[in-house]
Amino acid sequence: MNRFTEEVSTKLALIRNALSETEAQGVRLRGTDWFAWATAGASNTVLLTAETGVAEVLVTAGDAWVLTDEIEAQRFKDEELPNNFKVHVNPWADAAARESFVREVTHDGKVLSDRPIPHVEKRLPASLQLQKQVLLSSELERYREVGRKASEAMTEVLLAAKPTWTEYQLAGAGAEALWARGLHPALTLVAGDRRLPLYRHATATGESLGRQAMLVFCARGYGVFANLTRFVSFGKLPDKDAQLHQHVREIESLALAVCQPETPLNQVYKTLEQAYNAHGYPQAIYQHHQGGTTGYLSREIVANPNTDDLLKANMAMAWNPSLPGAKIEDTFVILEGGKLENLTFDPNWPSVEVEGRQRPVPVEVT
Repeated sequence: MNRFTEEVSTKLALIRNALSETEAQGVRLRGTDWFAWATAGASNTVLLTAETGVAEVLVTAGDAWVLTDEIEAQRFKDEELPNNFKVHVNPWADAAARESFVREVTHDGKVLSDRPIPHVEKRLPASLQLQKQVLLSSELERYREVGRKASEAMTEVLLAAKPTWTEYQLAGAGAEALWARGLHPALTLVAGDRRLPLYRHATATGESLGRQAMLVFCARGYGVFANLTRFVSFGKLPDKDAQLHQHVREIESLALAVCQPETPLNQVYKTLEQAYNAHGYPQAIYQHHQGGTTGYLSREIVANPNTDDLLKANMAMAWNPSLPGAKIEDTFVILEGGKLENLTFDPNWPSVEVEGRQRPVPVEVT
């Protein structure tokens, strides 16, 4: 864990800047996203579906703690935490002891939090929320690893899939492939041939896949999310379906072209809206969200007509334009200078060049 201490020192300095900016005495970070950010990728997750975990970070002007209970403390010390943090342990049956400790070390002063207790704590300032979305070089290196593993898991599973599999089986195989690589399967959507044109968020069912299928991953590792969507066709993809996929690739390319530092998210949204209209699908913009920035949440900010938040260098994003039966999605980062790097590109997956970028096409399995 010592290799993460420099990154954590940088994060603690950012948190303390927020303390100074707001004249607060402490910052508490409870969410799985903020805990991972502050600890350089450590996890406070036990229950995968929970937004908060079994430990939290507390930072004051002079100290930094991880607050947890006696069930979790030894594992955190042994396996999770960089040595920048002290560990404060409360009895698992006495949550009030933790609150008493927080009041003591913050001198009953103002406390900020990502998930503030109503009427007791205040929200984090916007300046710190932005810092969570701008990746340090060490974070980007971890993100590349997560993206590579997630895309390799996707390729492995869809090349092995059979038309007789149920959607449950494909989702389960996807989750197994992610777990085998040390990633949390935070989301595995599956649609077989019948349900594919009907639902954008197709949670798996017991139906057989049939002629084709879509698999969607939101895979979490070190706290960051690799988001990607791929399609498999058992036999040659019908021409009408191939045309739908071509349309979404072309629509996406227009959005990616405007993703530069200082571009507002609503400009990307409006670009997608115009692209749908130009391709003859004016209602598609309303039928699913189009994506946005990503990182320590599967979407940090979902773009809409009113989101004027600016893209920044070293910020990750995942756009997911879709039509009934077709969709495209990868996780990109905007590098210094404005070049986009695809974090979930797998050279073993079939692709075509679109405006200078390799973009995935449905794999045909015979």
